[in-house]
Amino acid sequence: MPEQTSGQAPASAWAPVGRPVLSLALTSMMDAVGAHSGAVYLRPGDEPVLEMAVMAGLPRSFAAPWERVGLSAPIPVAEAVRERRLVWVGGQEDMARRYPRIAVVLPYPFALAALPVATGSRVYGAVFLTWPGSHPPELSDRERHELTSACERLALRLERAAARNRAVLAESDLLEAGPLGGVSDTLGSLEAARMVARLPYGMCSLDLSGRVGFANAAASDLLGVAVSGLLGSQLWASVPWLNDPIYEERYRAALISQNATSFVALRPPSEWLSFRLYPSTTGISVRISRARAVSEMRPAGPKPGDAPTRLVSMSQALSMAGALTETVSVQDVVGLVADEIAPAVGSQALALLGAQAGRLHVLGHHGYPDPHAVERFDGMPLTAPTPGAHAVAHGVPAFFDSREQLERLYPARHTSPDGFAAWAYLPLIASGRPVGACVLAYAEPRRFSTHERAVLASLAGLIAQALDRALLYDVKHQLAHGLQAALLPPSLPSLAGLEATARYLPATRGMEIGGDFYDLVPSPPLAAAVIGDVQGHNVTAAGLMGQIRTAVRAYTTVGQEPGEVMRSTNRLLIDLGSELLASCLYLRLDPARGRAVMARAGHPPPLLRRPDGRVRVLDLAGGPLLGIDDSATYPTTEVELSPGCVLALYTDGLIETPGVDIEDAVADLGRRLGAAGDRPLEELADELVGHYAAAEERIDDVALLLLRPREDR
Repeated sequence: MPEQTSGQAPASAWAPVGRPVLSLALTSMMDAVGAHSGAVYLRPGDEPVLEMAVMAGLPRSFAAPWERVGLSAPIPVAEAVRERRLVWVGGQEDMARRYPRIAVVLPYPFALAALPVATGSRVYGAVFLTWPGSHPPELSDRERHELTSACERLALRLERAAARNRAVLAESDLLEAGPLGGVSDTLGSLEAARMVARLPYGMCSLDLSGRVGFANAAASDLLGVAVSGLLGSQLWASVPWLNDPIYEERYRAALISQNATSFVALRPPSEWLSFRLYPSTTGISVRISRARAVSEMRPAGPKPGDAPTRLVSMSQALSMAGALTETVSVQDVVGLVADEIAPAVGSQALALLGAQAGRLHVLGHHGYPDPHAVERFDGMPLTAPTPGAHAVAHGVPAFFDSREQLERLYPARHTSPDGFAAWAYLPLIASGRPVGACVLAYAEPRRFSTHERAVLASLAGLIAQALDRALLYDVKHQLAHGLQAALLPPSLPSLAGLEATARYLPATRGMEIGGDFYDLVPSPPLAAAVIGDVQGHNVTAAGLMGQIRTAVRAYTTVGQEPGEVMRSTNRLLIDLGSELLASCLYLRLDPARGRAVMARAGHPPPLLRRPDGRVRVLDLAGGPLLGIDDSATYPTTEVELSPGCVLALYTDGLIETPGVDIEDAVADLGRRLGAAGDRPLEELADELVGHYAAAEERIDDVALLLLRPREDR
């Protein structure tokens, strides 16, 4: 892992910290609260990522999918940093509900806490700790205090180190729990070894990495492997018929949950053995005996030589598959492949290529020192003599162990080196058709084994499905935004005696398109403003919105009065035969006289801020929603609109929040308008929609139109 730095000085100017600051802080936290594993993450500079710097209590392979995580990742340590708070996951069900990606990879009963390591001005990293599933579902006040205090102390130490230009580096993982363990070296004495040797069943001792530290003769006989062949190696690696992820998963389950677990396995050709695992914070004791009865025969484990070292573990594969299902856009897919998949398979750079209309298109790349080395392929025909085009056109992966091998088949690459020494070109096939190619580049020559090629081809299938969905999403997203932009005014006209600005935020559900609209219509000698909301968040609502906005403009241009504009628009909506309804607020503006005439159809009341800062809710008389009654009338109200006032027109998306009374929400909007109303109109608009603009999820569209009369000089 690269060096971790907490300040802004160049890496060459840093001197390493002498003591293992992170390891000492982590083990101290674990000891204080009785946790059985944990890890410290550091944030490298200002990058939006966290990198694991040290882990204790469990092998790092257990957390392999999360060694490097983005701050936006849906996992507890990232959430703890984003929200600057302690995140507590009380058990298996809580994990499955809130963090399904972790629950898929680690489906065991355990509790977890994640905390930021931060001062008031800077985030240095994060910490997570885990407890056995027997931990109470809630974290005690004492535990919370111990953990938050410890993280604050660690943050201060990192801050002092940064001020002195002393780098805090990644440290060696701690698999010996020290004070957390029980009696040390229980099997170390000669008498204990003799006692275990006399037992009629097999006994093995595994360390936290699964390596055998002790095995008695009975275990050797039952497993069919000499004691010397067991010692120092992982049980599933030294016993061929145990080399199966199912059995390794039981070891993982025992260590993470700290609960005894068991399984049966078939020793070829026909002998079933029972394994019972007894975990502690220092390792696992395994009891092996002949199974008395097995209700159904299961296939034997893999034969010797059939199971090469896995390129990615089962946990990593599950995590990658789960993450790919969550990607939405093409750039989401590119980012995930760069952050999780490429590092897992040892690749130092990647390019994701799309195929459209017989040409390659560079969708994204990462890790190339010279971006031009990839971008020059954008627009290249699929008939070009390049490995990327060949992979897409023929749907066949290509692996090049060295530069010489690549240039022998594609001589043109002599003139376009990219700085790498081995490549995998993986076609991306979804629903039987090519959607692109994934190019993985390696810094050193690499021999791609049969197993590695199979794994990469399988990962390419997952990437292809995600990319196919993402391409379709991006097309729909661009179409929706293009339609929305076409239906709303590109800009507001400049009117004498009046400042105006507007904001529109689509709902984040569905196609991010909706029926909210606004407009400012110059119609000398007066002007008109309108804001409305057509029911729904889809193309139908957007289309109807466009028709209503056009109708209002037409009725305004021919000189209809506000009440008549609303009546005409209502009749038009009914004549169109739409089942959708709409709210609307229409104003005829006369800045010269400082007056406005308003008509309202079921729309939220506007807010008027006076120059002295007081805000009034203009709860005007009005008629029903548009589209209900063809005989409805819409009374008008004249209000004062003098220079220095601010009139805020908005749709209900700005005030409707689940669980909040609508009147309280309007009052809160009025308070914010009153406090910020003297600011420039653009800043005021940003202030009023700021909370909604930053929200990851909006259940409704938001439209805002601000008007401020002024005295023209």
